[in-house]
Amino acid sequence: VGVMPRGLDYPQGVDFWTPVVPNSRPLGDQPIYAELNAIGRLRAGVSVAQAQQELTRFFATTKASSWGVRGVARAFTEDVVGDAGRAVLAFAVAAGLLLLITCTNVANLLLVRGLSRTRELALRTALGASRSRIVGQLLVESVLLAAAGGLIGALFAAAAMRGFIAFAPAGTPRLDEIRVTSRIITGAIALTTAATLLFAVVPTLMSSRIDLEGTLRAGARQSSASRGSRFATHVLVVGQMTLALVVLSAAGLLTRTLIALERVPVAFDPARLVVAELALPRERMGDVALIEQLVPRLETLPGVRSVTPVLTPPLASVGGILGRIPAEGQTAADIAQNPAVTYELATPRYFATFGIRLVEGRVFTSADREGTSPVVIVSASLARHYWPDASPIGKRLVEGKAGFLTVVGVVEDTHYRDLRNPRPSVYLPLRQSPFPGFVPTTLVIVTDAHAANLVPALRQTIASTAPGVTLVSAVPFETFVASELAQPRLNALLLALFAGAALTLAAVGLFSVVATSVRQRTRELAVRVALGATPADLRRAVLTQGLSLAAAGAAFGILASLATMRALGSLLFGVQPVDLPTFTAVCVLLLGVALLAALVPARHAQRTDPTLALRAE
Repeated sequence: VGVMPRGLDYPQGVDFWTPVVPNSRPLGDQPIYAELNAIGRLRAGVSVAQAQQELTRFFATTKASSWGVRGVARAFTEDVVGDAGRAVLAFAVAAGLLLLITCTNVANLLLVRGLSRTRELALRTALGASRSRIVGQLLVESVLLAAAGGLIGALFAAAAMRGFIAFAPAGTPRLDEIRVTSRIITGAIALTTAATLLFAVVPTLMSSRIDLEGTLRAGARQSSASRGSRFATHVLVVGQMTLALVVLSAAGLLTRTLIALERVPVAFDPARLVVAELALPRERMGDVALIEQLVPRLETLPGVRSVTPVLTPPLASVGGILGRIPAEGQTAADIAQNPAVTYELATPRYFATFGIRLVEGRVFTSADREGTSPVVIVSASLARHYWPDASPIGKRLVEGKAGFLTVVGVVEDTHYRDLRNPRPSVYLPLRQSPFPGFVPTTLVIVTDAHAANLVPALRQTIASTAPGVTLVSAVPFETFVASELAQPRLNALLLALFAGAALTLAAVGLFSVVATSVRQRTRELAVRVALGATPADLRRAVLTQGLSLAAAGAAFGILASLATMRALGSLLFGVQPVDLPTFTAVCVLLLGVALLAALVPARHAQRTDPTLALRAE
């Protein structure tokens, strides 16, 4: 009856919307197992927390409270943005730090450049140029440099944005709307202009303060920089090193997070699993016999070792059945402390298909079906919660219409639903399902064949065995794992690029300061050589200066990282915000790059010829 505009993509990937109508009837006093997401607009002045309180009061006064049903209110942006919001915030902070490092570097270079032009500016002053005229000239030069850099940056931004869109995870919110617009370019130009004026004024003012008589009297000799100028350049270098170490630490922590996620023991071999999605006719949506008829036929295909139906696709962020299930004898207070568990309907081949290890008891058999005593298998973490000091075998859980469920087995925790945190799970026999109308339509297949090569045989077998059933897709399990890792990989890659740029800029700043210092100290170095200093002594003196600045920056950077890295907590996995190996590695990297940056000026210093240097006096 209607066509919606482009861009309406909620829930993500939706193609059409239907009215919300009852599709099953209540079973007496038993609840219908369902989850309903409702979108509403808050009245003016009402917060999400107030809406949550109202929902809590509402459900407390209804019969649903005895079933454990409750309402959860959250901001709509949490659903749309999700974890990407925290990642974007981290990128924005990293970009801000990179801008600050760049501006600091430019200020340092301008200051060094101004010191090297002391004699030129003194001559201009002697010929009648006022200080305001000199300041104006230096500012114009800075603005022209900034304009050229801004133009190149705008062109680079357009190309970089296309690369970002190409490599960004498919689930990145509003990815198709990301582009470099005129508003962004205008904002970048304004930011560039403001940064130029802010960071060029101080070096310009310092360069324009000239000791006219002393500078001109020096003649051909190189005039030494004032103590204040040297201190300013050193402070700027230390600041760059500090900020660079903060960005490096963030990149290191996210890289270790990615490595930890890639090494998560999922309790099965993703390389040998293929996930097939089926579409059933409406009249057969609850037909368990259809699935039981189809599975054995698929297991006869060449290269197929095992097939098992599952309720929810792997690593699905939504869907599935989630609830709280009490143990026999628990009080109301105990039940309130129970964790939320995921439900799975399992066939006898389920655990063998996934390679899930049995910790205690037994797995399901064909005898676990309707008409027999209801049984359940629990994950190890759930067993420890309910019965920490006793064997769970023979204990009972209480599950709505099914009544008491006897625990017959305990299996290890898996990362099937969540790669970061294995969720507590309960497994029910498919033939004893307490969920009317729920039949698994996702098949997990253990095969030696590639998914693409398996599709024709799957489609043919399904068509001949279950007419009307459609094979929607068949993809390797690794695809789901790669999708889960896409955002952490992007996080690590982008921050690594920021960190590389920050480290390069810091190295350039250190190089410029040390090189300028060597030029200004030519006479001093010549005198040292004349008095017996060796080239190694000169090289050591210059390297010591550079490494001292880098070490000071590293020390301040560690302190800054300790104070700020906790903000990355939600993006980390398998590593703490305060991680000694990461901080040690980035410090070694920073000092190593600083050593290389100071090495070239040091080698130039050791080649100082005292005859030529002193003859200039």
